[in-house]
Amino acid sequence: QVHLVESGGRLVQAGGSLRLSCVASEGTFSSYVLAWFRQTPGEAREFVAAITVSGAHSIYADSLKGRFTISRDNAENTLYLQMNTLKSEDTAVYYCAGDLFYRGSVPSNWDYWGQGTQVTVSS
Repeated sequence: QVHLVESGGRLVQAGGSLRLSCVASEGTFSSYVLAWFRQTPGEAREFVAAITVSGAHSIYADSLKGRFTISRDNAENTLYLQMNTLKSEDTAVYYCAGDLFYRGSVPSNWDYWGQGTQVTVSS
């Protein structure tokens, strides 16, 4: 079992950048495949990106490739999401998720979740 806590969300202007963090406690961080999802009110939770246990490989939602970068520091038990050239449509609560295996883009397939951090992009 792993406990995930996100941080870094805030209000930012369109075109700006932001880096989110997700710190893990309990469990062995380096054993988990990790992912970022996001959700806006009234909408389904949306897959953003995922990264392998070593950090060597990552996968992104097609619409976000080139603007967002997922990374991890296993020594610091921390997952990151670097977001560049932010747009108003990136406004959402961002969640990190973890599992022992890659579970794809369906949120219900992932076992562990953080509480989320709010990102608001003003236009």
